[in-house]
Amino acid sequence: MRLAACLNVAVDIIQPAGFDISSRALRRAALDYFDKADLKRHRTFADFKQEAEMTGRRLILLTTRAQTAYHNIVFENSDIILAGRESSGVPEEVHASANLRIRIPMRADLRSLNVAVSLAIVLGEALRQTGGFSRFA
Repeated sequence: MRLAACLNVAVDIIQPAGFDISSRALRRAALDYFDKADLKRHRTFADFKQEAEMTGRRLILLTTRAQTAYHNIVFENSDIILAGRESSGVPEEVHASANLRIRIPMRADLRSLNVAVSLAIVLGEALRQTGGFSRFA
């Protein structure tokens, strides 16, 4: 939530989440960034996906199973970048529903980066491409 608040991007939490998503727990984890984050909760992935489709937004999944490197795609302002649990990724339904699956190239002998670092890398490139950083200049 700190990353999203600082870069002024929305956070969507899709239930069931792999962590406590009560307002109290999120406030504790996000510290003083909680009130600065644009947070929306979705009861199910189906609800989330329906909303994304109705607004014509692309679902881009960040996954170690992807073939396409994140820096080889063209991001759009309306893209939604999805990430799953560090331990298990996303359910197969989510994986299959993504419009695009991307990865961060890294050493083959290591598993993955943590979710926050991975999102920061990809979000930075998406904002660079779409002029999102100009909001802060």
